[in-house]
Amino acid sequence: MSKLKENSIKEVQKLYEAIKASKCVVALTGAGISVPSGIPDFRGEAGLYKTKYGDYKPEVMLSRDFFDDHPDEFFKFYREKMIYADAKPNAAHLLLAELERQGKLSCVITQNIDGLHSDAGSKRVYELHGSVRRNRCMRCGRSYPGTDIVTQCSGVPRCGCGGMIKPDVVLYGEWLDGDVVRGASKAVCDADMLLVIGTSLQVSSASSLLYDYCGDTLAFVNKGGTPYDDMADIIIDDDCAAVAKELLKLL
Repeated sequence: MSKLKENSIKEVQKLYEAIKASKCVVALTGAGISVPSGIPDFRGEAGLYKTKYGDYKPEVMLSRDFFDDHPDEFFKFYREKMIYADAKPNAAHLLLAELERQGKLSCVITQNIDGLHSDAGSKRVYELHGSVRRNRCMRCGRSYPGTDIVTQCSGVPRCGCGGMIKPDVVLYGEWLDGDVVRGASKAVCDADMLLVIGTSLQVSSASSLLYDYCGDTLAFVNKGGTPYDDMADIIIDDDCAAVAKELLKLL
């Protein structure tokens, strides 16, 4: 069980006071928030991008070009490395759902595709990169919720019309959903506190949102820090779930 670093305790109390004083908190989350749930991150020391899968790098296999040219290889990788059906929300997901329930948190904006925020009870979630819980036929447009259509078959999943089914995740070379981006941007603009959890902010879809923020308190909770730490009012370089457990005790 992860415990807080000694120098984090004072900052957690400071973060609690900031949340208590805020009226409209928005949370921006990344892969680090799901690591305690057993889902590897991408850029960490043991992250997905540090490994090689067969003849290709993961970044290549997660591109739209690779999906189009090598669908069998794509789905083999996708099933083994991108779907974690047994993963459960951890304290960090539960904290954000509780803050929303209390009327403190306006929404969650996440780079994650695992669906754990919804599992935890968050109602308003902007999924910047889509979700493994949604799939759509590329020919007729039929929607396939959940992951069964992908996991319970071998090879390329097919619709009843014969069309190939694509997971509703944003691959390299694809555009983000414009409505999701606009909704996330407006939420950040309207917030009086932005709580950034579990992201190194190395992806522009997330880091660009910092420039939409004009509120009172910008707080970062992330192991290893971010390139934008000089913008933050509160920085906690620690385990997301451990920080969340302490905050849940205070709420």
